[in-house]
Amino acid sequence: MSLPAGWIVPDWPAAARVRAFVTTRAGGVSAGDYASMNLGASSGDEEEHVARNRRIVRALLPGDPVYLAQVHGRDVVDLDRPREPGRPRADAAVTGRPGNVAVVLTADCMPVFLADRAGSRVAVAHAGWRGLSAGVLESAIAALGAGPSDVVAWMGPAIGPRAFEVGAEVKEAFESSDAGAGEAFLQHKPGKFMADLYALARRRFARAGVAQVHGGGYCTFEEADRFFSYRRVQRSGRMGAFIWIEP
Repeated sequence: MSLPAGWIVPDWPAAARVRAFVTTRAGGVSAGDYASMNLGASSGDEEEHVARNRRIVRALLPGDPVYLAQVHGRDVVDLDRPREPGRPRADAAVTGRPGNVAVVLTADCMPVFLADRAGSRVAVAHAGWRGLSAGVLESAIAALGAGPSDVVAWMGPAIGPRAFEVGAEVKEAFESSDAGAGEAFLQHKPGKFMADLYALARRRFARAGVAQVHGGGYCTFEEADRFFSYRRVQRSGRMGAFIWIEP
């Protein structure tokens, strides 16, 4: 599989039959603030540009990806089970059927890949601060159906700790279930903190018993040439994080 230059293939110890990648801004046909590989159909971009971008990505996949209606929650859709028509309302997807493609779209929130060590089930989660604090990672781990010691995870491009300013309510949302979560927040000014999504995700994984966590270290806000960022430009495109098991 030959991907456009700059797209990200996770560096993680998943089984060989597990395939995944994250798109960047490169490789598409959109223009302006959406240049060029915008996959977000509700971002304000021209419909035909988004459709063409999605066709470019589809050519690299073994099947049609199942795009979600993401709501910053914790629900997980099992792609192997019958579903109602339309986009599933969820923020994570899981599959054990080869050829099924799970995807989430992001533009500052963190995409997270998960797999069991055997490569028999995989998942992807959309993890912004609301989803993280609500428990989307824990929901995805449970849906994977593997013991924590058999789960490997990879954290994709998200807004970094030098750019993610939040209010006290965000800090309180995490501390309400994890008193030590305050370590992931640096006071910036009265009532404002710089939040580290990667550190918060690692804490959630640790509490769930998942030790094999890889990735992190990106910043969608600061790396403007490479990533879309809703915080930087609200008329922003969306990147896609795709995962599947090889047929």
